[in-house]
Amino acid sequence: MPDHHPFLDAICDLAQQAGRLVMDIYATEFSVRGKVDASPVTEADERAEALIVAGLAALAPDIPIVAEEGVAAGRVPALGERFWLVDPLDGTREFVKRNGEFTINIALVEGREPVLGVVHAPALLRLFGGGVGAGAFVEDENGRRVIRCRAVPEQGATVLASRSHGDADALETFLAGRHVAEVKYTGSSLKLCLLAAGEADLYPRFGRTMEWDIAAGHAVLAAAGGSVIDLEGRPLVYGKAGFENPHFVASGRSGRQAV
Repeated sequence: MPDHHPFLDAICDLAQQAGRLVMDIYATEFSVRGKVDASPVTEADERAEALIVAGLAALAPDIPIVAEEGVAAGRVPALGERFWLVDPLDGTREFVKRNGEFTINIALVEGREPVLGVVHAPALLRLFGGGVGAGAFVEDENGRRVIRCRAVPEQGATVLASRSHGDADALETFLAGRHVAEVKYTGSSLKLCLLAAGEADLYPRFGRTMEWDIAAGHAVLAAAGGSVIDLEGRPLVYGKAGFENPHFVASGRSGRQAV
């Protein structure tokens, strides 16, 4: 697959470095603390973020970095046309449960759109990447290969839902009358990547998310031919005040018709 983006290989490498660090901690009896918003945080979140932030600062000193733990500590940079969004451990609850469904997310935003992203699931040995002009790919035990969203199968859509978050009643209402084959529950930004890989078709999200939770997966999905839109049908944008997302629907080739 052609690589037209100068940062893509570099952030793949950073995500893999962070993945090795996270897996070293995963193998220990790590402690879990609560943040101000009551979400969990571990040593893995903090050390992975420090590694990624240092790497991005060395790679592109002029691009601001918005990172989850940094924002929680009050470190919010002034944003320009381009900025990084970093979630050093998306799915901390899955990390704590030790089910493997956690990811390391690095995204580049330009003009309020995620133009480049890498999502690494170190426990599952899968790394997803992609961006504008570069297409989308997955790396696993079989090497690197191109991925694309699929058309919804005749037997119906495979719908993804959050394993640890979300609103079951809202999901049921949204899916009423739709041709659905099954609903699968999965943790972290893996859901967006499974859409990109043609392993599922629709991910409606009615629970709270932050920009760093989904930007990298959004970039991969868009590069694979999919979309992320709000409930009014507008493309999801980044750099919002407070970095909180509205409810959204991510989909493969069904696009806007999903809403």
